[in-house]
Amino acid sequence: MWNEPTRKKLGTIPLLYQTEGIPLKDKKIHMHFFIGGSDWYVAEYDQEDIFFGFAILNNDYQMAEWGYVSFSELKSIKFHGLEIDCEPNWKVKRAVEIQKICKAQGWRYVKA
Repeated sequence: MWNEPTRKKLGTIPLLYQTEGIPLKDKKIHMHFFIGGSDWYVAEYDQEDIFFGFAILNNDYQMAEWGYVSFSELKSIKFHGLEIDCEPNWKVKRAVEIQKICKAQGWRYVKA
């Protein structure tokens, strides 16, 4: 994995279910993983292996969804010799401030 997040950075992500009462539009996205036309946006982490967030696979906005993904599985993804990457300078923002999530959810994009 390129730019694998440090334990310190991972430690800043809210625990699973900690943001359960927050509307999806207002959930803070703490990390962005990507490869090819696939994106994973992280809102919560169990501090072991499971992330909760939003995934868009192969630019398929119609099938994109909120759900869980394993960090170890993300790290193992390879596509045509490339490894998954974590955006190193990602700034925490609300889901509604991310164009790709808004496109998939049918929300009006709110510029950060």
